[in-house]
Amino acid sequence: HVQLVESGGGSVQDGGSLRLSCAARTGTFRSACMGWIRQVSGKEREGVASIDSDGETTYADSVKGRFIISTDNAKNTLYLQMNSLKPEDTAMYYCAAEGCDYCSGGYCYWNSAPFWGQGTQVTVS
Repeated sequence: HVQLVESGGGSVQDGGSLRLSCAARTGTFRSACMGWIRQVSGKEREGVASIDSDGETTYADSVKGRFIISTDNAKNTLYLQMNSLKPEDTAMYYCAAEGCDYCSGGYCYWNSAPFWGQGTQVTVS
């Protein structure tokens, strides 16, 4: 079992930056595929960025060139650096981790239900 805890959300102005963190409090995600997924209330979840166990990253077209996903295995932490934020980036952001077949377009096709964090709100105005 992996317990994930997100942090780093907040309110920023259009064009600003934030860095989200996702720490594995228990377990490890070193052999997992990890992703950041966002959701606006009443809308479907959207895969934003992913990184697999080989370090290969993918991004949704809407965030390419602005967001960077990375990991610090020593700290068992996943990051999402978000630059040039736009109002349409406003959402609850979740991290998720589990073994997967592959990742594409910012989303991982997990082998089983992934572990999720509790989410962190990002508001851009």
